[in-house]
Amino acid sequence: MVFSSLIFLYVFLPLNLVLYFLCRNLNYRNIILVFFSLAFYAWGEPVWITLLIFSAAIDYVHGLIIEKNRGTWKAKAALISSLVLNLSLLGFFKYSDFLTQNVNILFGTNIPPSNFNLPIGISFYTFQTISYVIDVYRNETRAQTSFLKFMLFVSLFHQLVAGPIVRYSDIAREIEDRTVTVSGMYSGINRFVAGLGKKVLLANTAGEIAEPLLNGELGQLSVVGAWLGIILYAFQIYFDFSGYSDMAIGMGKMIGFHYKENFNYPYVSKTVTEFWRRWHISLGTFFRDYVYIPLGGNRRHHIRNLVIVWFLTGLWHGASWNFVIWGLFYGFIIILEKTLLSKVLKKIPAFVSHIYLLLIVNVAWVFFYFTDINKAIGYIGVMFGMGANGFCSVQDSMTLLNNGVFLIIAAIGCTPVIPALNNLLRTKTDNWKHRELVLDICRPAINVVLILLCTAFLVGRTYNPFLYFRF
Repeated sequence: MVFSSLIFLYVFLPLNLVLYFLCRNLNYRNIILVFFSLAFYAWGEPVWITLLIFSAAIDYVHGLIIEKNRGTWKAKAALISSLVLNLSLLGFFKYSDFLTQNVNILFGTNIPPSNFNLPIGISFYTFQTISYVIDVYRNETRAQTSFLKFMLFVSLFHQLVAGPIVRYSDIAREIEDRTVTVSGMYSGINRFVAGLGKKVLLANTAGEIAEPLLNGELGQLSVVGAWLGIILYAFQIYFDFSGYSDMAIGMGKMIGFHYKENFNYPYVSKTVTEFWRRWHISLGTFFRDYVYIPLGGNRRHHIRNLVIVWFLTGLWHGASWNFVIWGLFYGFIIILEKTLLSKVLKKIPAFVSHIYLLLIVNVAWVFFYFTDINKAIGYIGVMFGMGANGFCSVQDSMTLLNNGVFLIIAAIGCTPVIPALNNLLRTKTDNWKHRELVLDICRPAINVVLILLCTAFLVGRTYNPFLYFRF
């Protein structure tokens, strides 16, 4: 089940909220959330519920062992045991076929693949439980003694299958005691509807336009067509993932949880380093706090540390060499920025550094999209005129003409222009006596229009993928 499905919007979420608010007791509310979270997870592949519960049980027990034996060798042994078990589960279910494939190529063997379907969200919930055990070991949080409450942290359907990666310390207090307010509910609904609009109206539309350009024959693709295809994919993946994060944050606010932001308009960045401070923030901070800093951070072997982090970042996204190349490509550029380019990028005009960033990001998205590395290289070649079928075909011109308004809207949506205009409007109308009344009418009206538009799009179209489900 995905958030942008009719059954979620009109059955699952309303039923969850109704039952949640019918209960006054927090323990009953937690039980309802865990039940709905497991039902949400089981919707596609119920067999993997056992893996989710088993993974949660492992880290629940290890957290208690560490808490009880804090400062002793038993605590360290429990930490190591938890890491080995978690990474082994992740490695087996996500990377075993990738390893088998490469062993067969290197040694000429014929080891059969396991053919397991990737358990949805395993990368996200594994990182969440790992961060919990490490934080308990570091004495940055206390171990949770209630397995029900720990399951709530692990399985909460808002962020279970695609993040943001929520640390236990971020919501520990709210698991124990949270308050639902009218303003929080209102803010949560606004955020959820905005995310839904991003996903259904912008991401899906961008993906539909991009698909024939990205999946067609390279020999028939023009330079403009290649750039248009990957720019549309950049729009799609941003609105898809940030929209999902917005919906998760919004649903959390509706019931008193406050998840941290996961995106901060990354495409307005001027360097790759800045881009990764703004894109998938929860993943970046995870690798910073649990890999980069423990390896030595900037203090020693920082280039080695960066290479390791970006290799793992690429591998985390998928069991395929194209993701590894994508991660190492970013790592290489960031090392260049830190060692050679930082002073240059500060001196050149802002629009030039912004163009540099967009160029790097769009080239990187090619490696992210194509699992076939040869096709990725060929596609990049077409982008820069090598093997292209001309500069701009008639079909590409028609695509630009027919979708020009959408492209402008998508480009604006990637920037903080709309929030800035909203803030400006609020500032200018501070002394207007009917201001609050107008705002109270306009925002719900906008939400209703967006929900109706999204519903119409979902009813009338079958194209509704969610890109980060495969990670």
